[in-house]
Amino acid sequence: MSEEEDSKTVSRRDFMKVTIATIGGLITATYAFPAIAYVLGPALKQEASNWIQLGSVKKVETGTPTLFKTIIQSQTGWITAEEEFSVYVLTEDGQNFIALSNICTHLGCRVRWIPEKQGFFCPCHNGAFSKDGNVTGGPPPKPLNRFESKVENDILFVKRG
Repeated sequence: MSEEEDSKTVSRRDFMKVTIATIGGLITATYAFPAIAYVLGPALKQEASNWIQLGSVKKVETGTPTLFKTIIQSQTGWITAEEEFSVYVLTEDGQNFIALSNICTHLGCRVRWIPEKQGFFCPCHNGAFSKDGNVTGGPPPKPLNRFESKVENDILFVKRG
């Protein structure tokens, strides 16, 4: 062999280096790309809307808070959890709606509407709230929390914050 032919040929050692590096790269890519997608996937998902559909506005009686209950799913990373979401909705004119939390601001107990007293009552420590959620008695430090609400096509939505 001449020197020119010798420089064009690849030695067995160089061929094995390139082959092993190529195979190693393919194996690494085969595992790395799905792993990266698995780890970064939940972080790259767009956040779902915070608006929760409650139901028809026709269910809300004028002047009386109406309890709406719904099950919502929330996802944190790969964990999906279901929880019950309850809210009282009040309207005085059938057009404007007030959405009130059913959780007492004292210790987080659930309040209930007492029609005879025209107010909300918390059974844990005798907390009392008016029809519009203001504190009327007991230990609660502030009124019931309110949610932003909207109506689309006669369907009531609240924004969970």
